Amino acid sequence: METTIWTFSLSVPFAEWAAIYDSEDVSKMHKAVGLTSLFRGVSKSDPSKICAIQQGPVGVAQKIFDDNKEMIRGSGHIIESTVISTYAEE
Repeated sequence: METTIWTFSLSVPFAEWAAIYDSEDVSKMHKAVGLTSLFRGVSKSDPSKICAIQQGPVGVAQKIFDDNKEMIRGSGHIIESTVISTYAEE
């Protein structure tokens, strides 16, 4: 099991991005691969900066990201701004 922290910028308002991230389709995709969304929120000082935290099997969050970049980009997520930090349970 690992926890992945994503920080990135948006090209759309947070509410627009969150509606896609929280959608039934994305929830089903996450559930199918064992990912749980623990948190997603917007920076209090910069409304274009986002943090999302997911937990799941080792490597799954990164694979979903790598395999779905165009769909993710379509949500307003600026792919090039993404910083990924991954932590594993020992």
